[in-house]
Amino acid sequence: MQNLPIFTRSACGLLFGLGVFFTSAAPALAQSGAMPENATARSYGDGWQCNDGFREKAGVCRAVDVPENGFAVRGTYGNGWECKFGYKEADASCVAILLPENSYLTGERYGTGWKCGQGFKQVDANCRAIVVPDNGFLNQETYGKGWDCERGFKAVGESCLAIIVPENGHLTDRSNVSGWACDRLYRAVDNACVAIVVPQNAYSTSSIYGQGWKCNRGYKARTDKCIAISLPDDAHITQGGNDWECNRPLRRRGNLCFET
Repeated sequence: MQNLPIFTRSACGLLFGLGVFFTSAAPALAQSGAMPENATARSYGDGWQCNDGFREKAGVCRAVDVPENGFAVRGTYGNGWECKFGYKEADASCVAILLPENSYLTGERYGTGWKCGQGFKQVDANCRAIVVPDNGFLNQETYGKGWDCERGFKAVGESCLAIIVPENGHLTDRSNVSGWACDRLYRAVDNACVAIVVPQNAYSTSSIYGQGWKCNRGYKARTDKCIAISLPDDAHITQGGNDWECNRPLRRRGNLCFET
């Protein structure tokens, strides 16, 4: 059996120190002397990076195969190149974007690379003229019909029909079906605006939902009336004003307040 060398404590310490020295010095030497051809030092931090048109592989900067009508870009991911304006990537090459009539280039890297001009909308790979009905106008929306109706008209199919506003009503810009709303103190019932009857101890509201009125504080609604709230001992009107609750620490049970 071969005799292994015996190291003293001092010798081990010396070797350990040398190991630390070599380990810490190696990266520094690599950073200062291992920059490959076609690379430059990083503008921030340590190390280097490949120049445009080159990609790092196994510590070497290799040339990127840029297709015709493409140009090299710097980056760790991707192809290392992009297509020029008016071209798009297809099967590792840059092919010319075919523009349909009445369209224009957008410069987008993904998608078609073109959009239809004003007054036209995309249908498959073509741009078709938007047919605007009478009492309508072109809008700037990418999706939808491409047109809206003038005020006082609403879209029905491919036409703009006049909105019939009932008595005590008015036109509205809200995107609802009718295109009109009732004036204050009136509410919509079918195609008419019916007067809201506000009961005693109540006030009218502007909400389009509900009864069109609310009871005053200290009263609660019951059908078409407002009745006074009957407070038991040790209770108070809630913040909403139309109910009551027990004073703490009492708890409500039915119509009375009890200790817990």
